[in-house]
Parts: sequence; structure tokens; C-alpha cells
Amino acid sequence: MSEEVIRYDASHIQVLEGWEAIRKRPGMYVGSTGERGLHQLVFEVACRAVNEVLAGRAGSVDVALTPDGGLRVADDGPGVPVEATAGDTGGPGLEALLTRMHAGAGPGGRHTAAMSLFGTGPCVTNALSSRLTAEVRREGVRWVQEYARGVALTPPTAVGPATGSGTTIAFWPDTDIFGTAECSFAVLAEYFRQLAFLNQGLSISLTDERSPGGFRPVRFQFPGGVRDFVAFLDTRAGAPVHPDVIGFEREDPRMEGTVEVALRWCGSREERVQSFANSVHTPDGGTHAMGFRDGVAAAVTSYARHRRLLAAADPDLGTDRIGEGLTAVVSVKLDGPEFLGATHGMLGGAAVRACVAEAVREHLGTWLEGRPEHAAAVVGRIVRGARRN
Repeated sequence: MSEEVIRYDASHIQVLEGWEAIRKRPGMYVGSTGERGLHQLVFEVACRAVNEVLAGRAGSVDVALTPDGGLRVADDGPGVPVEATAGDTGGPGLEALLTRMHAGAGPGGRHTAAMSLFGTGPCVTNALSSRLTAEVRREGVRWVQEYARGVALTPPTAVGPATGSGTTIAFWPDTDIFGTAECSFAVLAEYFRQLAFLNQGLSISLTDERSPGGFRPVRFQFPGGVRDFVAFLDTRAGAPVHPDVIGFEREDPRMEGTVEVALRWCGSREERVQSFANSVHTPDGGTHAMGFRDGVAAAVTSYARHRRLLAAADPDLGTDRIGEGLTAVVSVKLDGPEFLGATHGMLGGAAVRACVAEAVREHLGTWLEGRPEHAAAVVGRIVRGARRN
């Protein structure tokens, strides 16, 4: 092999930044170049709008799938600053938001929904769209800026007076990257419904303007929070063992955050326990899910022994014995969540497990003592199941 062939130096290194890097390896930023990736384009843009509502600066978010293959995300907040200046607390300027990675990710923490896959923000959507139009209504002026494949075609331009305030971003995914893939209304609806369950103050609508039979507007807003979530999950779970959904929310400085839990046992044998951290689904569980199970097992065991439903020689009820017919949602919102892995599928943090377990044990224990008839049905069923096994 010749020296020319094996020689490797700095001249062989290709440096890609910004939109070029995103377009070169799109799957690294949105997960895929299929339907999943298209949905992530929506979430990257919707993340900023949703967090405006959670911060109290906006009242609602509206998402639409347009007939020409585009998507539109609008909010009624104060509007993205068109030009960020020193000391401006309104966030990054419009061009920074749409062209710089992480500019739209925000500070994170318990008061935000972590919808962005890697915290990169709307610039990813911009780079992977054949066209993007941003409209800002701020301080009485309507501004518009257009992009093509991540590159600005015009500067932000004042086009007249504005009615109200807010930001609207419309984009058309690049078919050179995503081919013929289309966004699924059902998938987006499921995600935004879940987001609204986990954040009581959030109002978000989804409209399918592609439907030949007319628009399909759906608005998601759930004042009952995760209690409503459990009731929704229970619709196909058979008759409940007890009528009321057990639920509570508690703040604990030891884990620098809050925990919100709702649960109910139903007649089916299936277990339906879902866990979330900062509004991100954690399908692999983690310390919050383990703490929940620890707390339920401790509360049920204590009640069973107090009521002599367990003999002195019987072992404590383990966490593997409590799940038959159980529907539950465990949601923690932390200032500094410790996700294990880049995909956020599992939560870490030793303090979280102990805090959630204590909160669940105390609250469920109070409910069991205060509802003896319902408690007997729940605990008796669990004890009988443990003895069968």
C-alpha cells in the first residue's frame, strides 16, 4: 500500500456545522427519516410553544396538519423576540431560534416539558424542511421570515400591524429526506393528549386539515391531571375494584421536584403502570417507578398486617404482587432529572426512589385506613393472589 493511500492528516477531516450537519445525518437528530422523524419535527417546534403555556406566558397551543403536506404550530404568547438584545429576558432572537442548535431548548427543569429529542430545538425542523415560514406578532407589529432548507431567504420583515400576540411556525418537511412518509393524526393526538394529562394548565388543539370530509379539530385539556389519565386508561380495564381514583401531588426538596401519582385497581388481571419524568415517557421505568412500587407494597403490607389479613408467618407482600389489575400513572417533575441514556427511557437518581416511595406509602396508607370497605377488596385480592403463587 502506497504512502499516498495510507496518509491521513487534517486535510481529510470534514467539519460540518449547523444545517449542513443536520441534513447530512438527519436520523441522528430526529430518530429516523420515516414517520417517527416527521413527528419529531413537530415536537421540536411545539416544545417552545408548550413551555410558553407552562410558564404562564401563553394560554394555548394550536397544531394543524395542512392539505399541502405542511404543519403549523401556533401559540398566543408574547411572540419570539425578533432581535434579542443584551438583558432581553424573552429568550433567543428569531433567527437564533431557527438556526442555532440548543437555542430553543430552554433552561429545562420541573416547569418545562422535555419534548425535544436532544434539546436541539426548532433549528432541526428548519434544516430538514424544504420551506419554513415564521410569523411573530409582538408589541403591535407583525413580522415574517422565510427559510429554505435551513437557510434564510429574507431577514425578519415587518409587514404591518398585528392583532394580538404570539408565534406561528409553518413548515413543509423535505421530501428529499423523508420521501412519501406522512404524519399520523392518531399518533400526534395520542402524544398531545398524554402531554395535556401530565400538565393540568395546558390547552392544546390538533386539527387535521387534510381530511376530505372537513377539518377534525380536537382540543386536549384535563383539569384532573393524572387522575383523568388513569380514568382514561381504565376505559377497557373492566369494572373497578374501588370507584374513586386515588391521587396526590407532593413537592419534596430532597429530590428537587414534585411527584404526582394516580392509581386504581380494576377487575382485569392486566397491569397498566406508566411512568414519566418532566413529561417524558420512561418506558424502561427507573427510580420513580421503583419508588412507586416500593411505596404501594409497603402500604398494602402494613394494612394487611394491621387488619390480620396476613398471618405472622406470611412474608411481606413484594412489589411483584401488587400489579394485578392496577392502573397507575407516576409523574415526577425535577429541576435536574438524571436520565440514563440518550433516549431518556429510564430515570436515575437515588433520592427520587426514596421520596416517591415515602409519598406513596403515606398517601395510600391514609386512603386504605379511611376507606375500609374498598381497602378490604383491594388488599384481600392482593393477599389471595400472593398465596396462590
